[in-house]
Amino acid sequence: MSSPSQQPQIRITQTSEYREGYANSVQIRVSVWDFLLMFGTMSQTTPEAVQIANFQGVYLSPQQAKALWNVLGQNVAQYESAFGEIKLDARATGQMSIQ
Repeated sequence: MSSPSQQPQIRITQTSEYREGYANSVQIRVSVWDFLLMFGTMSQTTPEAVQIANFQGVYLSPQQAKALWNVLGQNVAQYESAFGEIKLDARATGQMSIQ
């Protein structure tokens, strides 16, 4: 009879290329093979114009995208449990056309 397999030890390091940044804009592009998350900063220059400056794109496999979705959902639920509901501006949840 085999013994239950142990979880491997996970060691997290940062490469020399590792950077942190603030994003208030994330666009997602989906293909059959992957998800592309493009992170950027958005500013509204006039009532009619919004400027988005993307600074990082990250490709995820469909499996990693779903795992991220699960982890984000759990963390948002914990955050709201501790600090209250996060309210979204109705304009932030709709589709935006970028030209």
